[in-house]
Formats: sequence, C-alpha cells, structure tokens
Amino acid sequence: MTVLITGARGNIGRAVLARLHSAGLTVRAASADTSRLTVPDGVEVVPLALDGPGTPEEYEAALRGVRQVFLYPQPAGIHGLVKAAEAAGVEHVVLLSSSSVAGPDAENDPLAGHSLKVERALADSGLTRTFLRPDAFAGNALAWARSIGRSEPVRLAYPDAHIAPIHPEDIADIAVKALTGDFLRGRAVTLTGPESLTFREQLAVLADVIGRPIPVEHITRAEAERQMGAHMPATVVGSLLDLWEAADHRPAAIADTTATLLGRPARTFRQWAEENSAHFAGH
Repeated sequence: MTVLITGARGNIGRAVLARLHSAGLTVRAASADTSRLTVPDGVEVVPLALDGPGTPEEYEAALRGVRQVFLYPQPAGIHGLVKAAEAAGVEHVVLLSSSSVAGPDAENDPLAGHSLKVERALADSGLTRTFLRPDAFAGNALAWARSIGRSEPVRLAYPDAHIAPIHPEDIADIAVKALTGDFLRGRAVTLTGPESLTFREQLAVLADVIGRPIPVEHITRAEAERQMGAHMPATVVGSLLDLWEAADHRPAAIADTTATLLGRPARTFRQWAEENSAHFAGH
C-alpha cells in the first residue's frame, strides 16, 4: 500500500511523511515544485499542483498504487483530483481541513470557504474520508517573531481574545493514526490544544521562555486592519478580526486532542514555544 502525501513541504505534511516512512510504509510525496521538496531516502517524489486542473499524466503518476491520501485543502483542482483518485482505486482520504468550516456563514467566509469546498467535493465522492479540523495553530505565533526579535511591542486589537492553540506535531500524530487503520474513518473531528490562552497569555509564555519582557500594545481595529492589510487580503483580515472580536474575553472550547483521541497528553503551547524560541531571539 502506498500513501500519497500532498502539501509535503508544509510542517504537518513533512511530519506525517517522516512518521509513515519511519514506520516502514511506502510513501510518495507530491508538490507543485519538487525542486523545493526534501524527503528521506527512498521516498518517491512526484509533481502535482493542487491549485489547478492537473494533467492525466500527473494524476496517474501521483496516484498509481495509492490507497491512502493525506490531502492539503486546495479547492481549485479538487474535482479533477477526486475523479482521478476514484479511478485509481484510492480507498481513504485524510483531509487537513479547518475548524472554521463549522462557523456561521462558512460558505462565504474567506477562511472557511477554502476548506469547505474541498470537504464538500470529498463528501459527494465515493471515497471514504476523514476530516481533521484543527483550530488555531501554535505556529501562528511566529507572526510576532519580527516584533519580538526587534524588542518592539506586539500590537494587537484584541489581546485578550482566547484560542486553544494546537501543536502541529499533535495534528501529525492524529493524521498518521487515521492513515494507518480504521481510526476516524468517515468522521469529522475538531482538534484543539489542551488549554485556552489569550494572545496576551501566549506572549507571557514566550517572554518567560526567551527570558525578557514582551510589551503588548492595544491598538484599534482600524489600526489592526492597516497593519495586517500589508500582508494579507482585506477579506481575510476582516474575517480574522471578526473571529478574535467574538473570542475577546471568552475562553475557547477545548475539543478533541491527542488525550481524547490517542490516549496521551497533548503538547502545550509552552512546549511549542521552547522548541521554537530561536525564532524570537532577534539578531
């Protein structure tokens, strides 16, 4: 049995690939740009662009002998991929989706709509699927690295908004379990970290880890829109700020974790911060 890993350049895709390879499974890594893909010895690499219709030759090479797929959500080419996967005899797809798909008006939300289109295409297919819907990633804190490294304040419109950040290695552990048995087949599961933390509390953890204060500056929503708009589309900025406004001073719900699904403690945000402290050290 071959497992196809899409999004193999991403943190979670790489971690899933490494675990499966170490366990002795036959793994194939797919990427739109294979020249930028680093994989363990013995792992086959194939070109596959998920952001548009693939060619029959690309699909055939990527899906030959594949029974399990770890899928990164990209709606542009999903219908062609689904059709090719059905024809190739793929049995199960584990999708890295998002908890945002369960939110209000998800279809029109720029964050949720991306993953929701892929979920719907898979749900309408004959493929067995598992939808992993992680909430906020612990790694989102890297957005503060530049300011922290320069000893500048982190400027936030909603510093007391709560999230339950999940460690990417926990997502990888759950995905591997889903790809190597009947675990979670046919299910959609929301995944979180083990604790609800405000942005201010996350920054306090980071400050403790790096050994120096991290000042927090409370700014207006309009200021945040200008600041974030320099790096992302206005529709995404608005969606994120709406999400954080709704979470302001409201503890985040804890959903499934590795504790509930795998029977082992979930990795904490502090653990992630300790593992990634170099990113915040400055130069």
